[in-house]
Amino acid sequence: MGAASIADRAIAEITGSTRWAARSQFFFSGFIFATWGVHVPTVKAHYGIDEAQLGFAMLAAGFGALLGLSQAGRLIGRHGVRRIGALCGCIYALLLAGLLSMPGYAALLVLLAGFGLVTSVFDVAINTEAAQLELRSGKTLMSAMHGMFSLGGMAGAVSGSAALAAGLPPQWHLIVVAIVMALGVAWAATRMSPKAPSTDSAPETGFRLPHGALVILGVLAALGLIAEGAIYDWSVLYLQQELGSPQQQAALAYASFSGAMAAARFGGDALRARFAPAVLLRWSALLAAASMALVLMTDMPWLALVGFAGVGVGFANVVPILFSASARVPGIEPARGIAAVSAAAYLGFMAGPPVIGLLARLGSLTAALYLVVVFAVALAASARYANGR
Repeated sequence: MGAASIADRAIAEITGSTRWAARSQFFFSGFIFATWGVHVPTVKAHYGIDEAQLGFAMLAAGFGALLGLSQAGRLIGRHGVRRIGALCGCIYALLLAGLLSMPGYAALLVLLAGFGLVTSVFDVAINTEAAQLELRSGKTLMSAMHGMFSLGGMAGAVSGSAALAAGLPPQWHLIVVAIVMALGVAWAATRMSPKAPSTDSAPETGFRLPHGALVILGVLAALGLIAEGAIYDWSVLYLQQELGSPQQQAALAYASFSGAMAAARFGGDALRARFAPAVLLRWSALLAAASMALVLMTDMPWLALVGFAGVGVGFANVVPILFSASARVPGIEPARGIAAVSAAAYLGFMAGPPVIGLLARLGSLTAALYLVVVFAVALAASARYANGR
């Protein structure tokens, strides 16, 4: 009795001590990604490229992400979330400093491929940590974890806007963020879960394509990430180029989207506990579709910011629902389930930006972003599969 109580307390203490570390890693990831989003117009102007070339650069990041996802489950299974999270998270942060330092467009493509690779592995590591904490505690935690990512995104966008308004050179802003975020990731990694002993008698050594329930979850995640990624990569440029806002004001598009998404995700675990996944997914996607339509039909920047906030609320719980489900598929390790669904999702995430860039070059960025509305409606129509059955 006494020994069991001590063991139970030890598990509770480990769960409590690692929970904030996981939340911090999601926050840092969001902050780093938002810093890239704020400087998409800066990168475009610095290298003198058009929307199609910018979309191809994002495609390079997508290919890097797919390569990372093909090995993420194996690496995390062998070395644990702590080591892989620390290594990939620090590289992820430090690569920011090179965004404006490449000798040319080709070198930028290489850097972004590396950026995508370490980002994807870091993403799987921290999502695996969150899924394991959720399973161990018996409570829904994934939405709040992703809320920290969105909160970090809002903080990164607001601080980037402030830095631009204060006249801080973009290169210095990127260097400062890279150093601070790398230190934060390294600190949080020391408090993540240590590698658990493997229970596999014959562990898998390679990546497997999604199958069974993971296929359905992957397709749904792809629909969500195509649309969500379009906002991350194109919202700042949209407000600046299509509505004529200065860049420091345009950066608030990302902040509005991420801030609203963070607020919705912090309440998302309660919603997930109350509503069936299909119901929550359907109404969330419809809200995202309506809000994005508002963004694209108005010519008033402030109203567009309201619309971006609605899109953030709509997409807030799509990934938490699907990633949490992928970690609970019977017979599949959480890291491998998340990696498989993430791979399918990144196929959409990879295809979305260049397609939007190409359509923007052929027509306009406004017309191209109507794809977000289409994908959100498709997600709502497919929501009945949210349980993976």
